[in-house]
Amino acid sequence: MQTTFTEDQLKDPGTRRANEILRNCVHCGFCTATCPTYQVLGDELDSPRGRIYLIKDMLENERVPDEKTVKHIDRCLSCLACMTTCPSGVHYMHLVDHAREYIENRYKRPFSDRALRWVLARILPYPMRFRWALIGAKLGRPFRFLMPDARLKAMLDMAPKHIPPVSRNDDPQSFAPKGQAIKRVALMTGCAQKALNTDINDATIRLLTRLGCEVVVAEGAGCCGALTHHMGKTRESHDTAASNIRAWTREMDGKGLDAIVINTSGCGTTVKDYGHMFRDDPLAEDAARVSGIAMDVSEILMQLDLPLGDDKGLTVAYHAACSLQHGQQIKTYPKDLLKRAGFTVVEPADSHLCCGSAGTYNLMQPEISAKLKQRKVRTLEAKNPDLIAAGNIGCMMQIGSGTRLPIVHTVELLDWATGGPRPPALDRAGHPADTVPILR
Repeated sequence: MQTTFTEDQLKDPGTRRANEILRNCVHCGFCTATCPTYQVLGDELDSPRGRIYLIKDMLENERVPDEKTVKHIDRCLSCLACMTTCPSGVHYMHLVDHAREYIENRYKRPFSDRALRWVLARILPYPMRFRWALIGAKLGRPFRFLMPDARLKAMLDMAPKHIPPVSRNDDPQSFAPKGQAIKRVALMTGCAQKALNTDINDATIRLLTRLGCEVVVAEGAGCCGALTHHMGKTRESHDTAASNIRAWTREMDGKGLDAIVINTSGCGTTVKDYGHMFRDDPLAEDAARVSGIAMDVSEILMQLDLPLGDDKGLTVAYHAACSLQHGQQIKTYPKDLLKRAGFTVVEPADSHLCCGSAGTYNLMQPEISAKLKQRKVRTLEAKNPDLIAAGNIGCMMQIGSGTRLPIVHTVELLDWATGGPRPPALDRAGHPADTVPILR
């Protein structure tokens, strides 16, 4: 794609990166075939190619964003399926993130939009605030019919029936390995996950220590910054990301780290991009070091000696989170691990399409999100599984709100199969009391 940015415009790092990305686009349109919003809405401007044209025009002409441009960019899930499909290597993620920052700095949204985004940015990245908000939403759900805005109704619907107790495993500390130490890793415990589902971090710690890892929860680490980053709130996202970088480099420069393990794939995609986010920052070198050892939990488990298990007699429908299969290009590891542990693994049709969660998307675009959820649940249930597994808390909450099947994190099943407790979600869903043989 030909661009006409001036030399002065290209002095801005974000614009310079956007120019590089735009020049790679050849207008082929392959991305439209795998774009969930284009599949639902059928509008070219709700496809990656259409959004690229809008972004190019906005940036080249330094336009104040108009309502039409903002609407179509806001509708993007950032599922990144287009990046998997693109034959030209267009890095759409960096382009749309820059466009969102540009919009945030130059466009005055309606008051209701500004208020919603402010509330989400002040609550979701903070586990205790989020926990109190979930309790409030749970209490307010009977009055849902009084809510004038579909987005407010979506916020009430988000509250889970079960709000877990606080887990002390999330506090800064070190967990010794069972037996000889093979690796020393830092676990990112995250933010929203600590309020929504404490079983995931607990299972991750048990599994990693059982397989010979010393697990560290670093002092000062918290939210990865993704939630605010995808709203275009760059300063806020960089502040939280910088705290993580400092916390983990202290561990790296102290006793050392073999990996930073992340069990929420949406966070993993962002942490692995810290090197880019901080490329022009004094923290650039440390950010690149952190990104260089950041790993999804499935990646580190593939390096460890997970025991081979017998057939469990359970069929698991595996949902591939977009941030894992497209953002990090990790497609087979979770399935390979589940099969190794003795589970029968099936995948739904169109597994490359998003479930509609996408961070805060299900709260800000509830109608489109609901259509994507219905389709995803339908294709998962069509496989007649005993349960559903996923590697991202947002997907788990989204899909779980639309099905009666139990949904658990992949790591919970692997922990169970290697001697850990039965995943509590199975009991809450009324799943039969299967007994899974311990792997030898």
